[in-house]
Amino acid sequence: MAERFVAIGDSFTEGVGDWDERFPNGVRGWADRVAKQLSKADPETEYVNLALRSRVLDDVIEHQVEAAAALDPTLVSFFAGGNDILQIRIDLDDVLARYEKAVAQLAATGARVLLFTSYDLRLSPLLEPLRLRNNQFNRRVREVALAHDALLVDHWAMRAFAHPRMWEPDRLHMSRHGHRYLAAAVLRTLQVDHTITLRDLGRIPERTWAEAVTDEIDWWQGWVIPMLGRRWRRTPLGGALTPKWPEPIKPASGMKRSAREQLG
Repeated sequence: MAERFVAIGDSFTEGVGDWDERFPNGVRGWADRVAKQLSKADPETEYVNLALRSRVLDDVIEHQVEAAAALDPTLVSFFAGGNDILQIRIDLDDVLARYEKAVAQLAATGARVLLFTSYDLRLSPLLEPLRLRNNQFNRRVREVALAHDALLVDHWAMRAFAHPRMWEPDRLHMSRHGHRYLAAAVLRTLQVDHTITLRDLGRIPERTWAEAVTDEIDWWQGWVIPMLGRRWRRTPLGGALTPKWPEPIKPASGMKRSAREQLG
C-alpha cells in the first residue's frame, strides 16, 4: 500500500519561513520536503497539507483533524498549540486535554501519527512565562506520544536550532535552514533515507551589549507589538489563505507542476 502523508497544523507545518513563490501560499516547508523524499522511496506516495498559519488548536481540530482522518492517511503529522501558548490568558491544562483528544482521534485511523515538541525558544527575559508554558506543553506532548504509540520528533532537544540562522527575524518561525534541518530529522525518525543537504552555518556570531539591546528593541517594535495588536484585533496573519495541498497530490509527478495546475 502506497504512503498517504497528511500534514495538519499551523505555520510550523504550512512552511512559513521557507519562502518560495513557486509553491502555494508562497512557502515550501519541512512537510513538502519530507513528502518529496518519501516519493523518491515510493513514486506512488500521496501528500496532503491542510496546515494554515496563525491557527489555534481549536481551529485545527475543527477544520483539519476530521478532514485528515477522512482521507485514510497512512502517516499523519500533527503540530498545534503553539499559537495558544502565545495567548495572554489560557487554561493550558484544558488546551492539552483537547490536544490529546485530537491525537487519539488521529491514532484511531490506524495511521502512524507524528508529533513534535516545540523548540525551547529564549525569546526575551520579559517573556519567560511563555517559555515555562512551552516546557509544560512539551512534557505533556511526550506523555501523549507514549500513550498513543505516536512517533515523536523532539524539536526541543535539537541543539542545532540554537543557531540564529535557523530562525526568521521574528524568532518564532524557522528559516529555510531550519525547515531543511527539521525535514531531515523527520525522515530520520521515519527511518527513511534522504538526499537533503544540510549546510554548515558556521559559528554563532558574537554580539556586543549595545548590539544585543538594539536587536531587542527592533524585535519588540518590528514583531512583538504588531503581533499583539493583531491578536487584540483578532486579525490573524493569513486569514484569507486556503490550505496549500487540500487534495492528494503525487510529489513524484512534480510539486511545482502541481502548484501551477492548482493555480489554474
